Amino acid sequence: MNDKEISSAVVKRLPRYYRYLGELMEKDVVRISSKELSEKMKVTASQIRQDLNNFGGFGQQGYGYNVEYLYTEIGKILGLDRHYKVIIVGAGNLGQALANYTDFEKRGFRVVGIFDVNPRLIGMTIRGIEVRIVDELETFVKENGVDIAALTLPKTKAPQIGSDLVKWGVRAIWNFAPTDLNLPDDVIVENVHLAESLMRVSYNLRNRERELEQEQVLAGMEEK
Repeated sequence: MNDKEISSAVVKRLPRYYRYLGELMEKDVVRISSKELSEKMKVTASQIRQDLNNFGGFGQQGYGYNVEYLYTEIGKILGLDRHYKVIIVGAGNLGQALANYTDFEKRGFRVVGIFDVNPRLIGMTIRGIEVRIVDELETFVKENGVDIAALTLPKTKAPQIGSDLVKWGVRAIWNFAPTDLNLPDDVIVENVHLAESLMRVSYNLRNRERELEQEQVLAGMEEK
């Protein structure tokens, strides 16, 4: 099936499948049924089967799924059987946290460069990578064949930097800046707006508080 036919909801679930299957492998689990997997992931067994059928199924009737095989195949679907060169533009607290996250390398994402405009950060070393001045970005990107750029910049700087990176050959942007980027359709952009995510937490927390308040009111009425 053509990747364009796969819904975004299915694509969002694939990394979760991959993570849970990895945890099962660490526990030496050899096989698992869709029902057992659904209990761990809080997704219905039928949904899991539908999701995986988009890519060929992978299961055997009466057996379930071979954990290692399914883990490997989902990794291939996610492109994790390849290696990507990543740069981080913005060496502040968030940029440094990303650079220090060792699990990226385990998934094939290798940070090869870190850039900033702050003179106090230039020359600083993060996990063996020296922070360079942004003026060196163009030459570095062109000489090193960078695949992905993570932007941990102020929103006023991100649009121009993003546009320049694409012009220099970067094919995918992982955008942490609190703004949307207007880039060509053939460029992959993944927006990670931390404040918006926290607002969703706030919304769900407030809804839960309202539910508890209503339950307390009903319980009080019943006692009377």
